[in-house]
Amino acid sequence: MNHAVPHGSCVSDAPVVREPLHAPVAHLVRGGMVEGIHYGSVVVLDADGAVAFQLGDIEAAFYPRSALKPVQAVAMVRAGLPLEGELLSLAAASHSGEERHLAGARRILELAGLTEDDLRNVPDLPFGAAERDTWIREGRAPSRLAQNCSGKHAAMLYTCRLNGWSLKDYLDPAHPLQQAIAEIVEDLTGQGIARVTVDGCGAPLFSVSLHGLARAVARITTAPAGTPEARVAGAMRAHAEMASGSGRDVAALMRAVPGLLAKDGFEGVEVAALPDGRAVAVKISDGANRARVPVAAAALALAGVDPRTLTDFAGEPLLGGGEPVGSVRPVRALDPLS
Repeated sequence: MNHAVPHGSCVSDAPVVREPLHAPVAHLVRGGMVEGIHYGSVVVLDADGAVAFQLGDIEAAFYPRSALKPVQAVAMVRAGLPLEGELLSLAAASHSGEERHLAGARRILELAGLTEDDLRNVPDLPFGAAERDTWIREGRAPSRLAQNCSGKHAAMLYTCRLNGWSLKDYLDPAHPLQQAIAEIVEDLTGQGIARVTVDGCGAPLFSVSLHGLARAVARITTAPAGTPEARVAGAMRAHAEMASGSGRDVAALMRAVPGLLAKDGFEGVEVAALPDGRAVAVKISDGANRARVPVAAAALALAGVDPRTLTDFAGEPLLGGGEPVGSVRPVRALDPLS
């Protein structure tokens, strides 16, 4: 692939592909004893972009999964995507499959003069548990529109239509759209792409480092008003539930921390950044959300976010006989008061 980067940005070599040197990031504590350990990696960046804290392996190549969607959305806006507000937030979404998400994806397709049949993401049931249960109860089959990446795919098609690019092969890594996205991934992360594979939805997935991912989202949140980066950040902040769903932890986190932009991804990935450039990125080795949420909150506290605003993200209690008997706790390096 040709990853020539625009704007004269400085791009370093691609991160090394290796078995990540993850470290313990959270303990599963039951009855006062450590019953299990979650491994992973964490990076915290200062407002000037310097690494303020790191744990595990922040430089190895990894797949950000859906945590890369804000970067993909920036690439599409740079390529002329005119969406704003709720629909732009949906373009960066891993949505729950609520009716507003389906309606929004349909609207993006309508703006492009297209239909659900033009989507190339995999058919699926809604991601949200309540929405999925309703879907099954009503006997509805999996659909491309219900799949959690349909907003991104609809936006990809709209971007292709606006640029006169072919539609049927828009997921090919050699397609002009995917080449444009790859260029912006390198531009914002400041590093080359190590590997390209296929994400769960069928779109190309670009591997960078955890450090690079944090740097990219920090660049998005610190970009000047009116830029594609600022438009994406503003849309996601203002319409957090469109980028995720009602009751989802990243939406609640953005509401709790003023100015925060946050995005989760499958396999235990989360990235978040504040308007001044302070940023965190988390990868949980085993992909467990029960560790991702409290570890990300602890990282944000290390970045300077008031811990009192993060109490709802300390993790769900472990139950024994229906009563709380423990919890998932960040390791002491992440949470000195634990």
